Amino acid sequence: MSPPLTLTHLPLFPLSTVLYPGGLLDLRVFEVRYLDMVRKCQAAGAPFGVVALAQGHEVRRAGAPEEQLHEVGTLATIAQLQSPQAGLITLRCQGMQRFRITARQRLPHGLWMADVQVLAADAAVSVPADLRHTATALQQLLESLHAQAEPERALPQASAALLADCGWVANRWCELLPLPLELRQRLMALDNPLVRLELVGDVLERMNILR
Repeated sequence: MSPPLTLTHLPLFPLSTVLYPGGLLDLRVFEVRYLDMVRKCQAAGAPFGVVALAQGHEVRRAGAPEEQLHEVGTLATIAQLQSPQAGLITLRCQGMQRFRITARQRLPHGLWMADVQVLAADAAVSVPADLRHTATALQQLLESLHAQAEPERALPQASAALLADCGWVANRWCELLPLPLELRQRLMALDNPLVRLELVGDVLERMNILR
Protein backbone atom coordinates (compact mmCIF):
# COMPACT_ATOMS: atom_id res chain seq x y z
CA MET A 1 0.00 0.00 0.00
CA SER A 2 1.51 3.33 -1.05
CA PRO A 3 1.96 6.02 1.63
CA PRO A 4 -0.60 8.86 1.65
CA LEU A 5 0.25 11.92 -0.44
CA THR A 6 1.20 14.97 1.60
CA LEU A 7 1.29 18.60 0.49
CA THR A 8 3.23 21.30 2.30
CA HIS A 9 2.49 25.02 2.36
CA LEU A 10 -0.90 24.67 0.68
CA PRO A 11 -2.74 28.03 0.63
CA LEU A 12 -6.23 27.84 2.10
CA PHE A 13 -9.42 29.66 1.16
CA PRO A 14 -11.83 29.49 4.13
CA LEU A 15 -15.47 29.80 3.07
CA SER A 16 -18.97 29.54 4.52
CA THR A 17 -19.63 26.62 2.20
CA VAL A 18 -18.28 23.15 1.45
CA LEU A 19 -16.63 22.14 -1.81
CA TYR A 20 -17.13 18.48 -2.74
CA PRO A 21 -14.89 16.40 -5.01
CA GLY A 22 -16.21 16.71 -8.54
CA GLY A 23 -18.10 19.87 -7.69
CA LEU A 24 -17.92 23.32 -9.25
CA LEU A 25 -17.58 26.54 -7.29
CA ASP A 26 -17.75 30.13 -8.56
CA LEU A 27 -15.86 32.73 -6.53
CA ARG A 28 -15.45 36.52 -6.56
CA VAL A 29 -12.07 37.39 -5.09
CA PHE A 30 -11.26 40.93 -3.91
CA GLU A 31 -9.30 40.65 -0.67
CA VAL A 32 -5.58 41.26 -1.14
CA ARG A 33 -4.63 38.02 0.65
CA TYR A 34 -6.60 35.97 -1.87
CA LEU A 35 -5.92 38.01 -5.02
CA ASP A 36 -2.21 37.27 -4.68
CA MET A 37 -2.87 33.61 -3.83
CA VAL A 38 -5.12 33.07 -6.85
CA ARG A 39 -2.67 34.71 -9.25
CA LYS A 40 0.19 32.57 -7.99
CA CYS A 41 -1.86 29.35 -8.17
CA GLN A 42 -2.99 30.18 -11.71
CA ALA A 43 0.57 30.93 -12.85
CA ALA A 44 1.92 27.70 -11.33
CA GLY A 45 -1.04 25.50 -12.27
CA ALA A 46 -1.26 24.62 -8.58
CA PRO A 47 -4.32 23.93 -6.43
CA PHE A 48 -5.43 25.70 -3.28
CA GLY A 49 -7.48 24.28 -0.45
CA VAL A 50 -11.11 25.15 0.23
CA VAL A 51 -12.05 24.67 3.88
CA ALA A 52 -15.30 25.45 5.66
CA LEU A 53 -15.28 27.97 8.47
CA ALA A 54 -16.19 26.59 11.88
CA GLN A 55 -16.13 30.18 13.20
CA GLY A 56 -15.54 33.61 11.73
CA HIS A 57 -16.37 35.29 8.43
CA GLU A 58 -15.15 34.96 4.85
CA VAL A 59 -14.22 38.66 4.75
CA ARG A 60 -12.03 40.01 7.53
CA ARG A 61 -13.84 42.44 9.82
CA ALA A 62 -12.59 44.48 12.73
CA GLY A 63 -13.65 42.89 16.01
CA ALA A 64 -14.95 39.73 14.33
CA PRO A 65 -14.40 36.32 15.97
CA GLU A 66 -11.11 34.61 15.18
CA GLU A 67 -11.30 32.35 12.13
CA GLN A 68 -11.57 28.66 13.05
CA LEU A 69 -11.27 26.09 10.27
CA HIS A 70 -12.64 22.59 9.86
CA GLU A 71 -9.99 19.90 9.58
CA VAL A 72 -11.11 18.32 6.29
CA GLY A 73 -11.26 20.31 3.07
CA THR A 74 -11.04 19.83 -0.69
CA LEU A 75 -8.34 20.68 -3.20
CA ALA A 76 -9.55 23.18 -5.80
CA THR A 77 -8.08 23.72 -9.25
CA ILE A 78 -8.82 26.83 -11.29
CA ALA A 79 -10.88 26.00 -14.38
CA GLN A 80 -11.66 29.57 -15.48
CA LEU A 81 -10.33 32.95 -14.36
CA GLN A 82 -11.23 36.51 -15.35
CA SER A 83 -10.23 39.95 -14.08
CA PRO A 84 -13.19 42.20 -15.01
CA GLN A 85 -11.70 45.18 -13.17
CA ALA A 86 -8.73 46.14 -11.02
CA GLY A 87 -8.85 44.46 -7.64
CA LEU A 88 -11.41 41.83 -8.65
CA ILE A 89 -10.97 38.28 -9.93
CA THR A 90 -13.81 35.92 -10.77
CA LEU A 91 -13.00 32.26 -11.07
CA ARG A 92 -14.59 28.87 -11.43
CA CYS A 93 -13.00 26.08 -9.42
CA GLN A 94 -13.21 22.31 -9.73
CA GLY A 95 -13.23 20.20 -6.57
CA MET A 96 -10.60 17.47 -6.57
CA GLN A 97 -9.45 15.23 -3.70
CA ARG A 98 -10.22 15.78 -0.05
CA PHE A 99 -7.47 16.49 2.45
CA ARG A 100 -6.92 16.63 6.21
CA ILE A 101 -4.99 19.50 7.76
CA THR A 102 -2.00 18.33 9.80
CA ALA A 103 -0.48 21.76 10.56
CA ARG A 104 -1.52 25.33 9.84
CA GLN A 105 -0.15 28.84 10.06
CA ARG A 106 -1.71 32.22 9.37
CA LEU A 107 0.65 34.67 7.70
CA PRO A 108 0.84 38.34 8.81
CA HIS A 109 -1.43 39.51 5.95
CA GLY A 110 -4.06 36.94 6.92
CA LEU A 111 -3.55 34.08 4.45
CA TRP A 112 -3.72 30.60 5.93
CA MET A 113 -1.07 28.07 4.88
CA ALA A 114 -1.25 24.41 5.79
CA ASP A 115 0.48 21.08 5.59
CA VAL A 116 -2.11 18.51 4.56
CA GLN A 117 -2.53 14.80 4.00
CA VAL A 118 -4.49 14.05 0.84
CA LEU A 119 -7.27 11.55 1.50
CA ALA A 120 -8.07 8.66 -0.78
CA ALA A 121 -10.74 9.25 -3.38
CA ASP A 122 -14.12 7.63 -2.80
CA ALA A 123 -14.15 3.95 -3.64
CA ALA A 124 -16.21 3.16 -6.73
CA VAL A 125 -19.45 1.82 -5.24
CA SER A 126 -22.47 1.21 -7.47
CA VAL A 127 -25.76 2.69 -6.35
CA PRO A 128 -27.75 -0.24 -4.89
CA ALA A 129 -31.25 -1.02 -6.07
CA ASP A 130 -32.92 0.45 -2.98
CA LEU A 131 -31.22 3.82 -3.58
CA ARG A 132 -31.57 4.10 -7.36
CA HIS A 133 -34.47 6.47 -6.92
CA THR A 134 -31.99 9.02 -5.51
CA ALA A 135 -30.00 8.88 -8.76
CA THR A 136 -33.14 9.08 -10.92
CA ALA A 137 -34.42 12.11 -9.01
CA LEU A 138 -30.99 13.76 -9.27
CA GLN A 139 -30.89 13.23 -13.03
CA GLN A 140 -34.33 14.81 -13.41
CA LEU A 141 -33.37 17.78 -11.23
CA LEU A 142 -30.10 18.39 -13.09
CA GLU A 143 -31.86 18.24 -16.45
CA SER A 144 -34.40 20.79 -15.22
CA LEU A 145 -31.69 23.09 -13.83
CA HIS A 146 -29.66 22.89 -17.04
CA ALA A 147 -32.74 23.85 -19.08
CA GLN A 148 -33.31 26.92 -16.91
CA ALA A 149 -29.73 27.95 -16.16
CA GLU A 150 -27.88 30.85 -17.69
CA PRO A 151 -24.81 29.77 -19.69
CA GLU A 152 -22.33 31.04 -17.13
CA ARG A 153 -23.83 29.19 -14.18
CA ALA A 154 -21.73 26.34 -12.81
CA LEU A 155 -23.66 23.07 -12.96
CA PRO A 156 -22.26 19.54 -13.01
CA GLN A 157 -22.71 17.37 -16.10
CA ALA A 158 -24.21 13.95 -15.39
CA SER A 159 -23.42 10.78 -17.30
CA ALA A 160 -24.80 7.28 -16.88
CA ALA A 161 -21.55 6.17 -15.23
CA LEU A 162 -21.60 9.05 -12.75
CA LEU A 163 -25.27 8.54 -11.91
CA ALA A 164 -24.45 4.92 -11.06
CA ASP A 165 -21.76 5.93 -8.52
CA CYS A 166 -22.72 6.38 -4.86
CA GLY A 167 -20.15 9.04 -4.10
CA TRP A 168 -20.97 11.23 -7.09
CA VAL A 169 -24.73 11.07 -6.56
CA ALA A 170 -24.39 11.80 -2.84
CA ASN A 171 -22.03 14.70 -3.44
CA ARG A 172 -24.24 16.38 -6.01
CA TRP A 173 -27.28 16.13 -3.74
CA CYS A 174 -25.26 17.61 -0.87
CA GLU A 175 -24.44 20.60 -3.08
CA LEU A 176 -28.03 21.12 -4.19
CA LEU A 177 -29.94 20.57 -0.96
CA PRO A 178 -30.43 23.44 1.55
CA LEU A 179 -28.37 21.73 4.25
CA PRO A 180 -26.80 23.40 7.30
CA LEU A 181 -23.07 23.98 6.91
CA GLU A 182 -22.17 21.57 9.70
CA LEU A 183 -24.14 18.76 8.05
CA ARG A 184 -22.57 19.47 4.66
CA GLN A 185 -19.16 19.26 6.29
CA ARG A 186 -19.88 15.99 8.12
CA LEU A 187 -21.21 14.36 4.95
CA MET A 188 -18.20 15.48 2.90
CA ALA A 189 -15.80 14.14 5.53
CA LEU A 190 -17.38 10.67 5.54
CA ASP A 191 -15.06 8.10 3.99
CA ASN A 192 -17.80 5.63 3.00
CA PRO A 193 -19.72 6.83 -0.10
CA LEU A 194 -22.52 4.30 0.40
CA VAL A 195 -23.17 5.55 3.94
CA ARG A 196 -23.10 9.13 2.64
CA LEU A 197 -25.75 8.29 0.03
CA GLU A 198 -27.89 6.43 2.57
CA LEU A 199 -27.85 9.52 4.81
CA VAL A 200 -28.69 11.74 1.84
CA GLY A 201 -31.59 9.42 1.00
CA ASP A 202 -32.91 9.85 4.55
CA VAL A 203 -32.73 13.63 4.18
CA LEU A 204 -34.54 13.50 0.83
CA GLU A 205 -37.34 11.45 2.33
CA ARG A 206 -37.69 13.76 5.34
CA MET A 207 -37.91 16.73 2.98
CA ASN A 208 -40.55 14.91 0.89
CA ILE A 209 -38.36 15.13 -2.20
CA LEU A 210 -38.53 11.35 -2.56
CA ARG A 211 -41.88 9.75 -2.00
